[in-house]
Amino acid sequence: MVDSATEILLPKEDILRRVAELAAMIDRDYAGRELLVIGVLKGAFIFLADIIRALHIPSSVDFVMISSYGSGRESSGSVVIKKDIDALIAGRDILIVEDILDTGITLSGLVDIMKKRNPASLRVCVLLDKPSRRTIPFTADYVGFSIPDAFVVGYGLDCNEKYRHLPDVRIFRDPESSYA
Repeated sequence: MVDSATEILLPKEDILRRVAELAAMIDRDYAGRELLVIGVLKGAFIFLADIIRALHIPSSVDFVMISSYGSGRESSGSVVIKKDIDALIAGRDILIVEDILDTGITLSGLVDIMKKRNPASLRVCVLLDKPSRRTIPFTADYVGFSIPDAFVVGYGLDCNEKYRHLPDVRIFRDPESSYA
């Protein structure tokens, strides 16, 4: 099989440097407060782990699995919670950590759901932002990298559950797909 993920878009050194910068911003913004960090499974788990290790403020972690994609690469347009968080968030400072902001459908839906639970504050941190793909207006509070419209894998991001293990973010070029 020809490897479809050979072109490195973001080397691991650049990612780790940016994670440290994001953590410093989060530390500054939440100084003196305790933060509940909610990771969006599955893609954000590596990014979340690195962010948590880089934070100096007290924080706890929970996970949600939410999707608007199913098994394909194009958004279905509807948001579905597959696994909800366990923590109560009313009155707490919440940071949602997601791997990629693409159409805005998934994150917009998740933020709407979480706002109904009355957090003290709610912000969003994404590793990657693809503003050219936005179909719903949405802006993350913390953005690692703005990237072009390409299908990417690695550093937790996948294509059909493959390539998550790659230490960097790579462009995925599937010769059988019209996306790449």
